[in-house]
Amino acid sequence: MTTQSSILSPPPAQTSEQPFQSSHTLTISGGHFVHDTFSAFLAPLLPELIDKLSLSLTQVGSLTALVQLPSILNPLIGYLDDKVNLRWMVILAPAITATLMSAMGLAPSYYLLAILLTITGLSVAAFHATAPAMVARISGSQVGKGMSFFMAAGELGRTVGPLAAVWAVSLWALDGIYGLAVIGWITSLVIFLRFRGITPHVARQTGFRGMLPAAKQLFLPLFIIVTARSLLISSLGFYLPTLLKSEGSSLMAAGSALAIYQFAGVVGALSGGTFSDRIGRKPVLLTASLISPLLVFAFLALPSGWLIPILIILGFLSLSVQPVLLALVQDHLPNYRSMANGAYMGMAFIMQSASALLIGVLGDQLGLRSTFFWMALFSLFTALGVLLLPTQPAKTLQE
Repeated sequence: MTTQSSILSPPPAQTSEQPFQSSHTLTISGGHFVHDTFSAFLAPLLPELIDKLSLSLTQVGSLTALVQLPSILNPLIGYLDDKVNLRWMVILAPAITATLMSAMGLAPSYYLLAILLTITGLSVAAFHATAPAMVARISGSQVGKGMSFFMAAGELGRTVGPLAAVWAVSLWALDGIYGLAVIGWITSLVIFLRFRGITPHVARQTGFRGMLPAAKQLFLPLFIIVTARSLLISSLGFYLPTLLKSEGSSLMAAGSALAIYQFAGVVGALSGGTFSDRIGRKPVLLTASLISPLLVFAFLALPSGWLIPILIILGFLSLSVQPVLLALVQDHLPNYRSMANGAYMGMAFIMQSASALLIGVLGDQLGLRSTFFWMALFSLFTALGVLLLPTQPAKTLQE
């Protein structure tokens, strides 16, 4: 019988033999849902912030970049989590992120908004560097399934977030939504109570040198995947409402389109990791990386009546990749879970930050519609990275 004190602290070599701990996985996933609901407030509210603060698209790109910039600290956070355990970051992050994102409408200038979003980025980085490793440790041999639950909750949050943000603004105006922060604090309290008294996991094998053999083979193709994929994901995730509103859609319609895309991603995230447990990581990754850019081309070329079905399929495929990539990292570096996850998440967030800024600059110069086309075209290089991924099992890579 598994005792409560052992749930989060199996020795590294035995992790794959542990049963799937559904209740604890759902608790962390619930925290991810609330956290990402609030972190998703920025994209749908950008049109309002642009009007209020007279922002250019370059400034908009810099704001989205600032949220991602603190993720450069993710490898360090992961390293520390393997050494001393930083579970408190997972507990506090929903409250902190909710408070800061709910206060966006109170910022009187671009510079104060930039500071607020940078601090938000620190909270986002802390959560995403540590929480997936916790999920991996309690998923046993079903890491893909655990990551699917975790990422589906995040995608659901990013679906609800735009709708909640637009709804809240319609009720209380942009500067009146700060009261929503109480939801984040309640969530943090629930996570604290749920994990109180559980012995935290601290890895016995840590250090960058120990993970280098596997990391060298894994992270170069992973860098290609993340870089190319970020061009497509950042276009849709950050700029879809702005594109649609600039072409005549209402704020509600633009936010709803983003929500539809994200909700389809919930199903994709829930399916992708679990499916990859059965048929392998690379087939799932390759399928999504080839079809997603083609769907963006269709979105740009076809009449508006095709918008919803294209966004549904596009969201399902493009957002099914993230849990598969998280599981892939855990497969190849099972004894360095937090540090490996931190390195991957840091790389992913940094590239999304750079992509968001690039898209903003190009959007000012070329227009968002043309920029979407070029980002989708270059995202086809994702398939090259997938083909270069190592195929050896994790144990072989680390011996």
